[in-house]
Amino acid sequence: MLDGFKRSEIKTSGARIVTVTAGKGPPLLLMHGNPFNHLSWLKIAPRLATEFTVVATDLRGYGDSEKPPGGPKHINYSFRAMAQDQVEVMAALGFERFYAAGHDRGARVLHRMCLDHPRKVARAAIIDIVPQHYLYANISKAWATFSWHWFFNIQPYDLPEKMMGADPDWFIKKKLAKTEQGLSIFDPAALEDFMRCFRNPKTIHAICEDYRAGASTDLEMDEADMQAGRKIDCPLLLLWGATGGVGRNQKSMEIWPRYASDIRAGKALPSGHYVQDEAPEETYAELRAFFRDGELK
Repeated sequence: MLDGFKRSEIKTSGARIVTVTAGKGPPLLLMHGNPFNHLSWLKIAPRLATEFTVVATDLRGYGDSEKPPGGPKHINYSFRAMAQDQVEVMAALGFERFYAAGHDRGARVLHRMCLDHPRKVARAAIIDIVPQHYLYANISKAWATFSWHWFFNIQPYDLPEKMMGADPDWFIKKKLAKTEQGLSIFDPAALEDFMRCFRNPKTIHAICEDYRAGASTDLEMDEADMQAGRKIDCPLLLLWGATGGVGRNQKSMEIWPRYASDIRAGKALPSGHYVQDEAPEETYAELRAFFRDGELK
């Protein structure tokens, strides 16, 4: 579906990661959210590839990437483990320093990557999240209602796995139809591929492990960073959907300075949570401008 992109599988120290690459110019890593894969970037990746070397991956546990066991305290699905995969993928492709953009869970991986690998990420674009450390410390009825799956997915094995797996097509359609446009915002072929991957019980389990890690081992890492005063230091772009959960319930430009020291810009786009699907033109324009102004020439 991504014409001109080369597909490969790169073995990292922790998982086998499906990777697609295309283009020329400075390297730009794109990381998707839940419950997607690299096709989350279908509407903008080809255009970005005219000026950047675009690398899009399936995060570990998602899409067709490997789904390792969760390990103690779900450590193998921590954002640290996922970020390590991505850094190793980029190194395997010959990129020791790069730009990166992430949406949803991919943005949380990017947050951790910026902290753990500050010399790797030259610029970062974080799309439609505020830090989970903040969210768990400031639970509101509005956020809990909109993001109910955070609390559902972290329930002990195998409650959420059984319930999602009972009718995976129904579940994913119900979850993704958050806006008035319903599922029409998604490319039909990409949506079918997301559903194909979600039918795999191992994918459903991996997604739950991702959220379980987020509510346990990741929070411990986040708290340690806060206590130590660590922040994202690289230039940061914040984008969010004006009508999504972040746009309606959070004040990104007031929250993020607690976690990042060099926020270059923040902007609400005319969309809900699925920003690059609902507002692809605006998302492309913001990413292009931000990364073209960067240090990697």
